[in-house]
Amino acid sequence: MAGIFDDRPCELGEGPLWHPGRGQLWWFDILGRRLLTRTDEGAGTLHLPEMFSAAGWVDHDRLFAASETGFWLIDIPSGRLERIAALLADDPGTRSNDGRADPWGGFWIGTMGKRAEPGRGAIHRYLRGEVRTLFPGIGIPNAISFTPDRRFAHFADSAAAKVWRVKLDAAGWPAGEPSLFLDLAGQAGVPDGAVCDAAGNLWLAEWGAARVAVYGPDGRLQRTVGVAGRHASCPAFGGPGLGTLFVTSARENLTAAEIAAEPLNGCTFMAEAGAKGLPEPAVVP
Repeated sequence: MAGIFDDRPCELGEGPLWHPGRGQLWWFDILGRRLLTRTDEGAGTLHLPEMFSAAGWVDHDRLFAASETGFWLIDIPSGRLERIAALLADDPGTRSNDGRADPWGGFWIGTMGKRAEPGRGAIHRYLRGEVRTLFPGIGIPNAISFTPDRRFAHFADSAAAKVWRVKLDAAGWPAGEPSLFLDLAGQAGVPDGAVCDAAGNLWLAEWGAARVAVYGPDGRLQRTVGVAGRHASCPAFGGPGLGTLFVTSARENLTAAEIAAEPLNGCTFMAEAGAKGLPEPAVVP
C-alpha cells in the first residue's frame, strides 16, 4: 500500500514527472491550474494561467509542458512561461490531458473535450517544433507510454476502457494500426495514466479502483499497488535508482460526503516499487 508523498489535495492530479538531473518530482493539478513539486526543502507551487496537464524536462532549469492551448517552456528558477507552439488554440472547448516525452526527443500529448464529449479527443506528437495528430476520435486519451526497446507505444481511451499498443518506426512515428492490448470494460478500474518499467511491464493507474495495476508485456496482470485515493490518475518512477513509485490522484466528481469520508483523495502517494523504472528522456524543443 502506498503512503503519502504530498498531502496537498488536487482536484485532478496528473502528469507526475521525475526530473533525473534535479532529483525532483513535479506534477499538475489540471483543474486547479497549478504545477506542484516537493523536495527535502519543502513544497512548491507555480500558479498557471490556464489548464496544464503534462511535462517533460529539457535541461536542468527548464521544463517542457502541454496546456489547453499549446506547448510551453517553463523556467524553473523564475517560473517564467514561454509558449513555443500551439495546440488546438482556436478551440476553447478542448484541453490537454495525459502526455509523456518519447525517446526521440519528442512529446506525445492527448487532448479531449472539456466535458469529455465522445470522440472529441485525439493524441498528437510534438517533435522539434512540428505538431502532428496521430490518433483522432478518442474520448479521454490516457496511458501514453513507451516500451524500453523503443518498439511500441501504448495509449488508452478511458471512455472505452481500452488500452492499445502501436508499433513505432525508427524515428518514433506510428508504423501500422494499433492493436488492442487491454480491455478493462466491465471492471472496477478505468485505465488512466501509465508508464513502463525497465523490464517492459506496464504500470497502469486505474481510476476508481484505488490502485496501480502492473501488466506484463503479454498483457497479463502481475500484481497491484493500492493507494488511498480511489481515483488514481498517473504513476511515475523516481527516487534513488528509480525504484520509488509515485502516484497522483483526484477528487474530481466526488461528493463532499465522499471526500469527508476519504480525505486522502487527491493527494500524491509513494511506494517502494520492487521494480526499476526508466529515466524520462529529455524533450528537444
